[in-house]
Amino acid sequence: MNTLSKTGTLWAGAVLALASHCALAAVAPEEAKKLGTTLTPTGAERAGNADKSIPEYTGGLTAPPAGYEKGSGIRPDPFAADKPLYAITQQNMAQYDAKLTAGTRELLKKYPTMRVDVYPSHRSMAFPKYVLDNSVKNATSVKTTDDGLALEGTFAGIPFPIPKTGNEVMWNHLLRYTGQSYYTQYDSINVDSTGKAVLATTGQIYMDYPYYDPKRSRPSADSDIYFRTKIAYTAPARRAGEALLGQDYINPMKNGRRAWQYLPGQRRVKLAPDIAYDTPNPGSAGASTYDDAWIFNGAMDRYDFKLVGKQEMLVPYNTFKLLYAKDPYAATTPNHIHPDFVRWEAHRLWVVEATLKADKRHIYAKRTFYIDEDSWIAVASDQYDARGQLYRAGFAYTNPSYDVPAPASIGQSIHDFTTGGYNMTGLMGAYNVGVKYTEPQSANAWSADALAGSGVR
Repeated sequence: MNTLSKTGTLWAGAVLALASHCALAAVAPEEAKKLGTTLTPTGAERAGNADKSIPEYTGGLTAPPAGYEKGSGIRPDPFAADKPLYAITQQNMAQYDAKLTAGTRELLKKYPTMRVDVYPSHRSMAFPKYVLDNSVKNATSVKTTDDGLALEGTFAGIPFPIPKTGNEVMWNHLLRYTGQSYYTQYDSINVDSTGKAVLATTGQIYMDYPYYDPKRSRPSADSDIYFRTKIAYTAPARRAGEALLGQDYINPMKNGRRAWQYLPGQRRVKLAPDIAYDTPNPGSAGASTYDDAWIFNGAMDRYDFKLVGKQEMLVPYNTFKLLYAKDPYAATTPNHIHPDFVRWEAHRLWVVEATLKADKRHIYAKRTFYIDEDSWIAVASDQYDARGQLYRAGFAYTNPSYDVPAPASIGQSIHDFTTGGYNMTGLMGAYNVGVKYTEPQSANAWSADALAGSGVR
């Protein structure tokens, strides 16, 4: 990968030699001692970088700023007073080439109005103590199985705080901590090649991570659900009343994704086995695939995942202004999101390349994922077609829920370079909800019958 070879911030080393298809053991106790010293308990480098553009990690942001109402899902921007350090445009992008994803470079090359405003970096992501403690415990107990497609021995924390393979990094993303249970209401907007913005969907989404039950004292089992989501669409009129439920398991090779769909016209809930992989996602009006959601989700069996290393890059981060924009159409301007709404920062990212297996099919022949070292959230992706051409690019818009504490990743955009359009989902500003953290719902609330009730109109 050219951008990686141009920087001195890449650590690949011996990890490539470990990328075999056999089960991989946890790290040695001696190496695990780095956690809590030179590394944070979740595996990020504690120190800042050489030029100070990435600061030292000091525990993240856990104190709400002035103006925050306790218990509210609406979180004021703690960094609203910051000013951009510099801006990247078509004219000066070559100077920053090595710090940009392929998708960012393509947006700058194609659109003169595209701009990357780079702000001071804040390592704001923080975690509850039990997540930190379990992440340290996982370092010496967790291993992958089924050629890296499943894992065992994992407690309620980051499974591989010192990862050695691409699959381990991707498992860290899949099992990232963003709170145990929460919901929000949001808009998903499509912008076509002419610049016309239309509402794809308005949704109410519930997210639940049984994996992060703080009362769980045993390691996860193959049949355990680690993640489940329920979405009810309320707009536009042609989509109102539709509902979707899906759940993923610790061992997706033994227990594949289970999903159900409710369509008002049919007045019944049906199993939906195609809600996975490269099936077009109707939540974005087909502008993305199901496994594009959250940059990547679901089973990893269609790709070979190679850990390239770690790199210092510029990505959207602490994006309160965008996600809480009162007028979502002010942010979704022609060709790209309005630059005034997007905050970019320098952060260290794990880089993973996914290559489609010869005996598998997917519309993306190759994908590159960029995973934030502090939160393990995949914050960007580049998707390539069978010709090797850049097809789409995705960006996640993260911010800290400082009162929980938990990293949050609600917003996402995906840009299609073949059509010239893009989709932006997760815009919450039009609703007085924000991100509400709740007690987990009962098992009955996650049944197919409950899905029918949530979708009736």
